[in-house]
Amino acid sequence: MATETERKFLVKSAFKHLSVEKKEISQSYISIDPDKTIRIRVESEKAFLNIKSRIKEKSITRNEWEFQIPLNDGIEMMKICIPGKIIKTRYLIPTGKHVFEVDVFHDKNEGLVIAEIELSHEDELFEKPDWLGEEVTGMPQYYNANLIK
Repeated sequence: MATETERKFLVKSAFKHLSVEKKEISQSYISIDPDKTIRIRVESEKAFLNIKSRIKEKSITRNEWEFQIPLNDGIEMMKICIPGKIIKTRYLIPTGKHVFEVDVFHDKNEGLVIAEIELSHEDELFEKPDWLGEEVTGMPQYYNANLIK
């Protein structure tokens, strides 16, 4: 079992020119319980089943399991998920010894741009680029599972 320690930020200025990779993503959820989420993600020609659970209250570290599944199965599974879908473009931006994943949301969430960084532990220091805005870690309205509503 792996864990994920992630911090989230709004983005306040241009960043795309720093990107080394771009991915088109759509995802739907089977469960959006705040303590455990189960989602299906289709990214390019791949599909994934992802399960996350909170380790303890108010922690930004979660258990995470992710499995690649056949693309056709992922597309079919999305049809039985909770109504709503997230459509976004993800940009990968190396910064110091980390990589920020910057999601530009489309459809119902058009205009929202969120940067995420995965850390090895909750207190790990990291370089904060100029384009990084307000931190929104732990704010439920910025959880992907809540953005399908």
